[in-house]
Formats: sequence, C-alpha cells, structure tokens
Amino acid sequence: MSETTNATPETTTTLKNSKLRVKGRLMSASEIERTLVRLAHEIVERNNGAANVGLVGIKRRGVPLAERLGKLISTIEKQSVDTGVLDISFYRDDLSTRDVRPVVERSELGFDVTGRDIILMDDVLYTGRTIRAAMDALFDHGRPKSVQLLVLIDRGHRELPIEAKYIGRTIPTSRREIIEVKLREIDDDEQVLLVELAE
Repeated sequence: MSETTNATPETTTTLKNSKLRVKGRLMSASEIERTLVRLAHEIVERNNGAANVGLVGIKRRGVPLAERLGKLISTIEKQSVDTGVLDISFYRDDLSTRDVRPVVERSELGFDVTGRDIILMDDVLYTGRTIRAAMDALFDHGRPKSVQLLVLIDRGHRELPIEAKYIGRTIPTSRREIIEVKLREIDDDEQVLLVELAE
C-alpha cells in the first residue's frame, strides 16, 4: 500500500484476545503534528477566522485532537477557542440492552453550542455510526449554526451518508485491517499504525 510510509518491521501483538499483525506505520509523531497544523489553518480559512468556532472532541481520542487544534488555532488567531468533550456511550445504537445500562457521563462541553460553527472531531472515520451518535448527543446541547466533521484518518467503508470536511489522511483499508491511532495523552505513544488480524 503506497500510503504505508515509514513502515516498521511486521510484528504480532495480542490485543483484546485477538492476534493483530502490524503491517506498517502510516504516520509518525511529526507527521501527526504537521497534519494538525494544516488542519488548524484549514479551519480558520473555511470559517473566516475562529470567532464563532467551537471544537468538540469525541471521547476518547477526539479529545486530545480538539485540545491540540484549539491551541494551534488560538496561536494563529490570537484569541482563545472554546473546546469541549462529548461522551456518546449512551447514544450508541449497537450496545446490548441485556447487560447493565451504560453510565452517561456528565457533559463536559463547557460552552453553549447554539448558533456556533461546531467542529466535531474523532480520530478515525469508518462506518459513520459513531458520528451519527455524536450528532444526536450534540443536538441535545443546543442548535449549532453548522456542524463540520474533522477526522485524523478516513478509512472508508461507510454505512451512513456521513463525510468529513477536514481529513488528515485518507487510507483505503480492507475490512480485516484496523487503524490504530496512538496519542501521547492517552497511549503514551504517538503514531498511526495499520494492523491486520493475524492468520
């Protein structure tokens, strides 16, 4: 695959009782940082500044992306940008109803979304179900002027008509492949890996 740059030697690791084989590294820490700088400039350009912009990260890895982009945009625009967190575990449509009902975390949005240009952020866009659930949760907090989607990686295989306005990188994948985004704030590591279920 041509997108597999800075490939690392193939290794096999065990994750959640499944054997996964690392096929290659798609992005290094410096590539992630450069991509976020580019995305910050795109947000400012497409929204004519950042005065009306609010950044909302989807737990888990969308949160550090929103925080980092908030700092970058604040540096570009010389003004702070509202940043919040959205926990959508309650809104997922694939949770088992036989088990204990998931606990809904109190919202950490911290700002009013009504009338704002909201940039919703996640690490990987796949089927679109997480984003649909996030939009349901977001609209419980108010009515934004617009909702734009930003993802670090778009891997395809959409099940819903959801597309990102801001994309770090598009990586065509098979359904057997998995994109693993590792961010220092959560994983104490910084890279994007392409992994596959080992035979």
